Amino acid sequence: MPTPFRHTRPPSPKSATGRTAEVFEQIAVDFGIERPPTFVVLSSVPELLAPAWALMRESLIAGDGSRTGRELAALGVSLANKCPFCADAHTVLLHATGDHALAEHLARGGTPENEEHARVLDWGRRTRVPGSALAPYPFPPEQAPAYLGTALAFHFINRIVSALLTEQLLPGNAQRFRAVRSLAGRSVARTVRRSAVPGAALPLLDAPGPGPDWAAGTPVGPAYDALRTAALAGSDLLDADDLTLVRETLWAWDGGHPPVVLRGFPNRRERPAARLAVLAALAPYRITEEDVAAWREPSRSDASLVRLVAYGAFAAVERIETTMRVPAARA
Repeated sequence: MPTPFRHTRPPSPKSATGRTAEVFEQIAVDFGIERPPTFVVLSSVPELLAPAWALMRESLIAGDGSRTGRELAALGVSLANKCPFCADAHTVLLHATGDHALAEHLARGGTPENEEHARVLDWGRRTRVPGSALAPYPFPPEQAPAYLGTALAFHFINRIVSALLTEQLLPGNAQRFRAVRSLAGRSVARTVRRSAVPGAALPLLDAPGPGPDWAAGTPVGPAYDALRTAALAGSDLLDADDLTLVRETLWAWDGGHPPVVLRGFPNRRERPAARLAVLAALAPYRITEEDVAAWREPSRSDASLVRLVAYGAFAAVERIETTMRVPAARA
């Protein structure tokens, strides 16, 4: 049977125990979808699964402000990152919020007619470019932790999805049809429109720190800190030269997508780990079977590949986050 997974075979969620089982139980209740592949693909590494879910939950689902607005921010991020799976998912979730006309207008490639909605979508797109001028915010300053957390969560999730899942949200790309999008949205509408209690995901984490200043005093901060710690731990899969190469590449990155011919990228044969990490950061949809095979050896499990991809993905997130100039934007 075909699966949505590329390069790995995650364990069956039905066999999950302990913290992994607790995460999937909370996802089913608060996201409205049991065992979504977006998170199943991380389940071979529970220490990544829990904070990835926590950051999305505490920002997109339980954060302050309009769920429609945060969905638009996440959609903007997903479009900027060329992640059709996530872009389609957020279109479906806009149906779930009850914004059916907006969802269909965006599904056809349109721009929101509502000026506030258009500004939020554009803001989400612009977050891909490190150092981009993101102020003034298209939302109240007190909602910044929720919106910034949502944007950064999806800069991570987009990269995981593009690297390790196919582009099809539904079998046969059924989400192409308006009736299917609407029906899928309505199936989770009750959950999406229900208020979620902030902080409920934090007990799933291992003693996180308070997180960055822009999320101070909110559950978004510890969730971000936990994901940062877990994802960057994947650096142990690269040697010192690889790490230097990844960091230098990310520092020079201007937010663009690489050309068809990947000039200047680490060589697959000489530096396969660095190549996978850099691709995960800048163009995860360009990771091929050949790239993975060049890195694979008997000691390198699916869990190791997930950790390596997560490291590259979060290296890009950190590059974006550290150049957001948040204090200036909130002044």
